[in-house]
Parts: sequence; structure tokens; C-alpha cells
Amino acid sequence: MPAATPSAAPAATGAATPSDLVLVTGMSGGGKSIAMHALEDAGFFCVDNLPPELLPEFLRLERARGSRRVAIAMDVRSRGALPEMMDQLKALRASGLPLRSIFLDADNDTLLRRFSETRRPHPLRAGDDETDTHRALQDAIQLERELLTPLRMESTVIDSSQLRPAQLRAWVRDLVMVSGHSLTLVFESFAFKHGVPSDADFVFDVRVLPNPYYDRELRPLTGRDAPVAEYLERQPEVRLMLSQIGAFIAQWLPNFSADQRSYLTVGIGCTGGQHRSVYLVETLVRQFAYHGQVLKRHRELDAR
Repeated sequence: MPAATPSAAPAATGAATPSDLVLVTGMSGGGKSIAMHALEDAGFFCVDNLPPELLPEFLRLERARGSRRVAIAMDVRSRGALPEMMDQLKALRASGLPLRSIFLDADNDTLLRRFSETRRPHPLRAGDDETDTHRALQDAIQLERELLTPLRMESTVIDSSQLRPAQLRAWVRDLVMVSGHSLTLVFESFAFKHGVPSDADFVFDVRVLPNPYYDRELRPLTGRDAPVAEYLERQPEVRLMLSQIGAFIAQWLPNFSADQRSYLTVGIGCTGGQHRSVYLVETLVRQFAYHGQVLKRHRELDAR
């Protein structure tokens, strides 16, 4: 992300502002460690589990040290200070700080599987005297969701349930490389058979469109390939769907920008996430290139 001009800190917190600040938060097991490693590789100075009450002093030290990009991981381990964290984030944003807050999430089944595989304790587990460890873990995950809901609502959410580590690293790098001064439009293709991404603000179901999968020559190709694109461009239903989705996004994009949102994620789903949804995402990204800050993701294709 390009360095931004530091703004004056709010008097209430006394916090100074480094050139770029990324807050990494989210569910335990959601991928925060992978995200922090990606940011460290991208040149960020990374701090894990900084107590929220130390944030103002830390930012003052950063200003004295000189401008550099900083990433801070905060999560439910600081649950006693979560209300204070929310107040600080709102105050810092109000001051004009170029702040990005990324929330790493995953569905409950994925989180349960990851904890089972790593055998690491959940930070909200009651203790080792629990007889039903599975139920204790489920309860801890549910409690964590409740505690982190306000922080999730203030953040850009990445659903890591279906993502490989390399995908997650790439998506985090993409997020922090765009400017923080205007809304970033994200188009994401996905397969309904693998679940709807929970980070999508809008979801469009394009399974009603003609499917290139049933053409043997097109089946091994993707929506990025010219033969598939040519096939879909000939279908009136595809042209109509593209026109209507594009018109809807164009109509409401200024309103979302005026609402001072950082990201708007549009999910386009088909059966396998290979042909129709990919083609529509590729086309919509070109259509909205004028917006300046447009990202594309292909959840299923990028996992190959």
C-alpha cells in the first residue's frame, strides 16, 4: 500500500500515526498467523497480541522512530479490553489514520477441524477438567464469535474456510496494496457446492445460465479461456445477467462509497466455480476498471 501522509492523532488518545497501519484480528484458527507472516514478508513491522491499552503509546513510539508500515494482531486474548479497542479504532479512523482492519473468519466446522488437527487449546476453553472436549470447544468458538462481533462489523472480512495458505497470503497482500482513501470493489467467483463465502456483501447466483461444462471441448477450460468466453457471450441470458448485475453495482456504488466503507465484495457463484462465475467476474472487473480500485478473486481456481 502506498505510504500516506500521517494525520494528527486524536486528542482523546494522544496516538500518533505511522505511514500505514493494518490491524489483523479474527477468530482463533481463522488464519491470523498466516496473514501476519504475509504482511511481514511484504515489509510490515509486525506485532502480535499487543494489549489495546498500549496502542496509543506504541503509535507515538512509531512516529518518533520514523515512518514504516505496521501490522498489529489483536484478538480475543485481549477480551477484557475489547470495548476499549473499539473506541480506539473509531477515534483513530476519525482522525484520518490510514487504517486497515482485516478480520480472518472461518465456519465452525473448519475451526473445529483445525483445532483438532493442531491439538492447540482454544484461548476461551474453560480448562482441562472438561469431560466433553468437543462440546467445550464448540462453546468456546460460539462465545468468541459473540465477543468479536463488533470488531468484525468494523473490519474487512476474509472467509478462510475454503482457502489454502498460499491463497490467504495472496488475498491479504492484495488488500493492503490498495489505497485506503476510497472504496475497493472486490469481485469473487465461487462454487456453491463448496459453500457461499461469508465475506460477500452481495451474492449473485448464475447457475441458471447455460453451462459450458456440458460441452466436452469446453469442459476442461475455464471462464478465463477465449473459447468459453465466446460461448457465453453468444448466450442472451448471459448478456442480460451481466447487464443487470453491472447496472445494480453501478447504481449503488456511490452510496457505499459515501458511507465511507473500505470494501464492497460481490460474490458470483455457479456450480463448480470454473466457467460461468469466472467469466462474469473477469468481465465485471473490466467493466468497473474506471473505478480504479478493483480486485478479483477466483476461490476455486486459485486453489488449484
